[in-house]
Amino acid sequence: MKTKLGLLYGGKSAEHSVSMQTALAVINALDFEKFEIHPVYITEQGQWVKGALLNGPVETVKQLEFSEGESVAPTALAPTLQTKGEKGSFDVIFPLLHGPNGEDGTVQGLLELLNLPYVGNGVLSSSAGMDKVIMKNIFAQAGLSQVNYSWFIRSDWERDSDTAYETVEKKLGYPCFVKPANLGSSVGISKCRNRKELEVAFQEAFQFDRKVIVEEGITAREVEIGVLGNDNPECSVAGEIVPKVDFYDYKAKYEDGNTALIIPAEITEQEYAMLKEMAVKAFKALDCSGLVRADFFLTKDGKAYINEVNTMPGFTPFSMFPLLWKHTDVDYPSLIERLVNLALERHEEKQKIKYTF
Repeated sequence: MKTKLGLLYGGKSAEHSVSMQTALAVINALDFEKFEIHPVYITEQGQWVKGALLNGPVETVKQLEFSEGESVAPTALAPTLQTKGEKGSFDVIFPLLHGPNGEDGTVQGLLELLNLPYVGNGVLSSSAGMDKVIMKNIFAQAGLSQVNYSWFIRSDWERDSDTAYETVEKKLGYPCFVKPANLGSSVGISKCRNRKELEVAFQEAFQFDRKVIVEEGITAREVEIGVLGNDNPECSVAGEIVPKVDFYDYKAKYEDGNTALIIPAEITEQEYAMLKEMAVKAFKALDCSGLVRADFFLTKDGKAYINEVNTMPGFTPFSMFPLLWKHTDVDYPSLIERLVNLALERHEEKQKIKYTF
C-alpha cells in the first residue's frame, strides 16, 4: 500500500515564498508509486486549504496556491488529520514550513496532540532552534564555542535605545550583525560598521520580531554540515559558503545567486572531525530528530564557533542541506524517503511511553 503523505507548506511567515519553493521541489521528487500525496496549503493569512490528491508532478508554485472554494476551516481539517485509517487521513505529515508558525514548534505541537507521525524536529527542539537567543544559551550550557552576542526586547529598546546601542558597542564592537531572534533565511539581517548603521539595523530587525540578537563579527569561513537521524545521528560532508557580496543575506541566498557553494569544503581531516563532533553535540543538546543543518565559523588558526542550527533548512535540490547529502551519496528522493522513515521510527518509539499509572 502507498504511504499517505500530507505536505504542509506556505504558512503565516515572512518565509512563505521559500516554503512554496520547497513544496514544489519535494512533490516533484517523490515517487508517486510509493506515496499518496495530499497537499495542504497554509495561506499568508493563516488559512488552511486542503487540495485534491496529487497524481503527478506539478509545474509551478501557482498550482499549489489553492482557491477559497477548496478551503476548509482548521477545525474541520483537524479531525481529518486525527482519524487515522479513514478516507482522507494521513499516515505521516511532512511540514515544509520555514520560520514562525511552522518551524517553531507550533505546528509540531498540533501534530503531537493529534498523535500523528511527522517529519523533522519535535516541539522543544523546533522552538529552541527557532529562537536564536534560547538556542545560543543552550549551546553555551553545552560548552559549545560561540562568538559573543547580546539580545534586546523591542519595548526596552523603544524606552532607551541609546543604552542598547552602547551595550553593543562596549560588549561586541564593530562590525556586528543584527538579526531577528525568530526568523530564518537571512530575513531582516544587517551588518553594521558604525552607530548609524546599527540604528537602522535595529529598526529593520524589529519589524520581524519583538526580540533581536546582535552577534560579534569575526573574520572566518562559513562552513556547514548536515545532520540526519534520531538517537544516532549521522553527518554529511562539510560545505563552505562563499558570498560574492559582503555577507550571506536573503538576496544572496534566493534571488541573485551571488554565492558560491564549495562541496566538499576544503578543510583538513582534523577540522572536519571537530565540526562533526560539534554538530552532533548541538543536535543532542537541543534533543533534535530527523534533520538539522549546523552552521559554523572557521577561522584561519583552526578555531571553530557554532553559529546556529536550522531545524528546517532550505530543502530544494539546490539548497545546501540536500546538496551536502548528495555529496555524501544520498540523493534528493532518497533523502526525503529517509526522513519519512525516521519520522515513523520516532513515532513508534513514542508509543512505548506509558501515560497512565
